[in-house]
Amino acid sequence: MTEAREFAAGGFRYIPGPFQYSGGAAALPGLAIERVRFRKPPPLADGFAAVEAWLRARGRPLEAFCACELRIPAPFDEDGFAAFNRAYAGTLERWGLLAGGGNPVARSNVCPARDPPAEPVFWAFSHTVAEAGAGPSFVIAGSAESPEGRASYAEGTIRPGETSAAALRDKARFVLGELERRLAALGAGWAETTATQLYTVHDVHPVLTGEIAARGAARAGVTWHYARPPVEGLEFEMDTRGVAVERLL
Repeated sequence: MTEAREFAAGGFRYIPGPFQYSGGAAALPGLAIERVRFRKPPPLADGFAAVEAWLRARGRPLEAFCACELRIPAPFDEDGFAAFNRAYAGTLERWGLLAGGGNPVARSNVCPARDPPAEPVFWAFSHTVAEAGAGPSFVIAGSAESPEGRASYAEGTIRPGETSAAALRDKARFVLGELERRLAALGAGWAETTATQLYTVHDVHPVLTGEIAARGAARAGVTWHYARPPVEGLEFEMDTRGVAVERLL
C-alpha cells in the first residue's frame, strides 16, 4: 500500500499519485479539513482567485488548499486531458504546493451531462484550518475504472466500451476497492465518511444496492451526479470524504 506523506506547510498528509492530483488528503493533529462549495461555479482562474481570497481572509496559507472538485464541458481525449492537467498544475506550482516534488492536492473532475459549463469551473474546494482537539478529517480524490500510473487510461480500463449492469458492477468493484485502498492509507474506512459521491450517466440501482451499500459505502447516503468522468471511454467515478464542516460560498 502507498504510504501517506506529510505536507507540513499545508497541515495535512496526502497519498502520492500522478502529477495532476493526490489520492487523498487528511488533516494533521490540531487541524481539520473544511469543504466549501460555490453557489455559482466560477471559471477556473476566477475560482483559484476566490480560493486565494478565502484562505487569506481566514489567515490560512495557500498551502492549506488540499482538495478541489472541478466541472468541465465534456470528456477529454488523452492528449487534451494531459494539457488541461499541466495548465491546472501551473497554479499549484505558483502557490508552492508542488515544492516537495509531488502534488498533495486531491481532486475530482467530472463532466455534467445536463447543462455543462462552457469552460472548466470550480465546483468546490477543501482546506485545512486550525482546530484544537479536532477529530480525523479527510478528502478522497475521485477514482474512475482505470488504474493510475499506466501509459494511458485506455490501457487499464475495466471492461472498456461496456455499460451493461454486469459491466457497471465490475467497474464499481474496482472503484470501490481503490477508494478503500486510499481510505486505509489515511487510517480511515467507510465508517468515518460523511459523504460519498457517484458520477455516471448510467442506471446504477443494481450497483447501489449490490455493491455500494453492501460494502458500507452508503452509510451517509450517496449523492449521484449525472455526469461523466473526465476522459473519453470512462463511465463510472466515485469519491468520498469525512469532514465536520461544509460551507456554501
